[in-house]
Amino acid sequence: MTPTNPARPVLAAGALVWRLVDGEPLVLLVERTQHRDFSLPKGKLDPGETLPECAVREIEEETGLAITLGAPLPQSEYRLPDGRDKVVYYWQARVSEQTVADARFSPNDEILALEWLPVAEAKARCTYRHDTEVIEVFEQRLADGHAETFAVIALRHAKAANPFDWEGADAERTLTSRGEKQAKLIAPGIAAYGPERIMTSDAVRCQQTVEPLSRLLGVKPKPTALISQESPEHPRAEIERRVAKAVQRRRGTVLCSHAPVIPEIVTAVVHAADGLESERTHRASMLHTAEFTVLHVSAGDVPALVALETHGAREL
Repeated sequence: MTPTNPARPVLAAGALVWRLVDGEPLVLLVERTQHRDFSLPKGKLDPGETLPECAVREIEEETGLAITLGAPLPQSEYRLPDGRDKVVYYWQARVSEQTVADARFSPNDEILALEWLPVAEAKARCTYRHDTEVIEVFEQRLADGHAETFAVIALRHAKAANPFDWEGADAERTLTSRGEKQAKLIAPGIAAYGPERIMTSDAVRCQQTVEPLSRLLGVKPKPTALISQESPEHPRAEIERRVAKAVQRRRGTVLCSHAPVIPEIVTAVVHAADGLESERTHRASMLHTAEFTVLHVSAGDVPALVALETHGAREL
C-alpha cells in the first residue's frame, strides 16, 4: 500500500557555507554519521521558527559555526522514504577564518566529519544531485561577483490594536498580545541576516515591533516620522535618498513601517540596486502584519539586486 502523502511537506533549512583560503573559495560539506553520505548542512524546522532562524541554528548545532545569512539559493524538494515530501531552503553564508577557528565541532550521532572543498570537488563529492544543483547556482554567483551580499529588510509592524476601538491618536496605538508574540517570533529570523541598523516609524506599534530585535542585536533603533504613514509630506524622495545611502555604504538595514509605506521602501531598494520593478517586487511589498521582505544587494563594486524573499511569524 502506498503511504499517504500529507498536504503539508516537511520543512527544513540549511546553508552553503563558504570561505576564502589563499583566494580560493572552499565549500563546506558534512558527512552524516548514519547514512555516510556527503551533503550541505541542514535540519528540520522547529515549531514557531522562521526558516532563516532554522538555518542559522542548524548550522551552529551541526558544525559549531556561527553564520550570517547571505542571499537565498534554490530550494530542494524530494520524497522521503515514508512518502512525505520534504522541502529544504538554503542560503549562501561566508565565514571568516576567525569564525572557523572559534567553532567547536566533535563527531556525533548526526555528523561524522566536516570537509572544506574547492567548488568543483564539492560538486563531485555530493551524494545527491539536489545538493550539486545548489552549489552550481552559487558557482555562477561567484562568477558574477555576487557571492557576497548585504540585506535591506522592509518590515511591517506586528498586529496592533483595532483603530476603530482605539481612543486617542492613531500613532499611539500599541501592539496586541498577539502582536507582541509576533514581534518576538520574527526577531531571530531578521537577526539571521546580521543587520547593522534599525530604522522605524515613530508610531508606537512600529517601535514596539523592533524592540525584541533591538535587544537581540544590541542595536538601538532610530525612530523617524520619515517612514510613518502619518508623515506630513510625501516621503518618497527622502526614503530613496536614505536607502541609496545605506546601499552605497553596504550597510545591512531594517526599516519597520506601515502597509502604505512598505512599497515605497521596497521600490527605493530596487532603484538603489539598479534593479527593475516587476510583479515579483510588487508582491514582495504587499506584506501582512509581522511579515518582512529581505532584499539582497551585491556587496561588489556595482550594487545589484541579487535576490529577495519574504517571511513572517510562524505562530504556534
